Amino acid sequence: MHKGRLEAFTDGVMAIIITIMVLELHEPAGPGLRDLFALWPVLISYVLSFIYVGIYWSNHHHMFQAVDSVDGRALWANLHLLFWLSLLPFCAGWIAADGLARGPVGLFGFDLFMAALAYMVLQASLIRAQGNKGLLARAVGTDGKGKGSIWLYLVGIAVDLAGWPGLAFALLWVPALLWAVPDSRIERLLRGRE
Repeated sequence: MHKGRLEAFTDGVMAIIITIMVLELHEPAGPGLRDLFALWPVLISYVLSFIYVGIYWSNHHHMFQAVDSVDGRALWANLHLLFWLSLLPFCAGWIAADGLARGPVGLFGFDLFMAALAYMVLQASLIRAQGNKGLLARAVGTDGKGKGSIWLYLVGIAVDLAGWPGLAFALLWVPALLWAVPDSRIERLLRGRE
């Protein structure tokens, strides 16, 4: 099957996720900076969620530049990824409502963990369809960055369960910072192919 519809659908869903998140932002109770700073849990959870959606959108775009077509397995794997990403506004909203409390931060970490697993499942299904000699398989290699991110999410969840949600939330920023650096593996191979 042609990949274009999957890419367009994914772009639309991710745009809706970002729209839902921004609609959850409400103006401060008053005109002062103190009123704005009172909203820090809302703003910080929005910023982190926005960064993660942007990272997934960017990496999804790059990944699909390395494949020519998709099969039914990839369609379902992509929906699986979108499911977990669509829960980010809910998780961010819970943090916004209750601050960096134990529970909301853990759920946020769990959602990020499941999204990362879903992304790896999608990546594996695309590689399986193309074979181990395909462009995507060669670009991704052992995917240490992806596997390392999964471990960081697990550590963040464990730290939240241990009763340190602030530290757990800080740990959830680490993969975002790692992935904010553009991943040029696929671009390098695409340039070499041209």
